[in-house]
Amino acid sequence: MRAVVQRVTSARVLVKGAEVGKIDNGLVVLLGVKKGDTGSAASYLAGKLCNLRIFEDEEGKMNLSLLEVGGKVLVVSQFTLYGDARKGRRPGFSDAAVAEEAAPLLDTFIRELKEKGVGVETGVFGATMLVEIHNHGPCTILLDSERIF
Repeated sequence: MRAVVQRVTSARVLVKGAEVGKIDNGLVVLLGVKKGDTGSAASYLAGKLCNLRIFEDEEGKMNLSLLEVGGKVLVVSQFTLYGDARKGRRPGFSDAAVAEEAAPLLDTFIRELKEKGVGVETGVFGATMLVEIHNHGPCTILLDSERIF
């Protein structure tokens, strides 16, 4: 699994003009699922995300985690994170998991966050979404259950 994590002051997601998820201070997670990913990948990323020290302390240093600041998470499924654009001009998505494989793992990731006490909002799986992100910093981190960037 791959996640693009952005620290935000606010974010929301709209589907067909209707707001379906909204957070203030917290993280937006664009989450991609790869063929063959398992529940352990979802658990790993959820644990990593909750404890990632990317929020500023009283001295302005990134030293606090999502759990410590009481932030929320807006999770948006993003199969294009497994796009391969090395050949040609159109990315291929053959590494991305099909919907039947990806949706349950997305649900596992969300459940794991909630079990850790994190407030979670989501987009709509498989929908075309408008995602508004007010990146704070800017601060953007890449996480991957297979490797560290």
